[in-house]
Amino acid sequence: MTQERRGPGGQLETGAALGPASLLWRYAGDWRSMLPGSATGVLQLMHPGIGAAIAQHSAFFDDPFDRIYRSIPQIWATIFASDGEQRGRQLRDVHRTIKGVDGSGRRYHALDADTFWWAHATFSWDIFRSVELFHLRPLRAAEAEQLYAETVTWYRRYGVSCRPVPGDYGAFRARFAEICRDTLELTPAAQRALSYRLSDVPGHPLGPDPVSTLLTPLVAPGAELLVVGCLPADVRNRLDVSWGRAERAQFRGLCAGIRQVFRVVPGPINRRTLRDVQRRVGARTRHRRYRPAA
Repeated sequence: MTQERRGPGGQLETGAALGPASLLWRYAGDWRSMLPGSATGVLQLMHPGIGAAIAQHSAFFDDPFDRIYRSIPQIWATIFASDGEQRGRQLRDVHRTIKGVDGSGRRYHALDADTFWWAHATFSWDIFRSVELFHLRPLRAAEAEQLYAETVTWYRRYGVSCRPVPGDYGAFRARFAEICRDTLELTPAAQRALSYRLSDVPGHPLGPDPVSTLLTPLVAPGAELLVVGCLPADVRNRLDVSWGRAERAQFRGLCAGIRQVFRVVPGPINRRTLRDVQRRVGARTRHRRYRPAA
């Protein structure tokens, strides 16, 4: 059920309750929500402020995938954990001291409302993109509005200003496309991410290197196709990446294959294994997490 309330400036803030019956729990708790993840990361790194912050305040250029391993279990926990709001505010506080000047002389701060919202908006986009590409049934208009409202509730758990938050799903799509068209750029961090291949990953927190060595040649071509294929068309065009008829056909075939595979994967196994893997990754990377500034 959709909720409404007014923010400090009088603007309308929409949201919807989260819980086992919510659409966000259904779709974010599905393995398919992870498949656009690399494209989501590229969209974040193409934002000038986020790209600069990652380059200057992390070891991204030495180990680009470490940030993913550390961050995703924490971010997804703000959806599912009983103390999701507390976890959201802890994540917010980690960013208080992340600020500086990018290579073009522009100042940035991780808690700038527009910057912080864009990072969240890419995760909201990720959920919608996963449904669009990898689920058999598309969202109905009312379901899309409900899911979007639930992502607003998710965002509010961080305790950051809701000023940039679009009021409905149509406005969100328009604002997202506008930022992709007018704001994003090929930052050094985004360029680095796009140059990586799965075989370059320095280590996997899920298992021993021999397992990774065996699986990488099997999954790498599809994983690398997903990065470019999941990106919005405007972003692909801005990056001037090769995406011709052959690539489009391969991507359509890959998406169709994924949809068919998940027809036979029992829902409880799908959700339980994703939850267990995220818990395992979270436990193994806990000592490397950033801590809120004192």
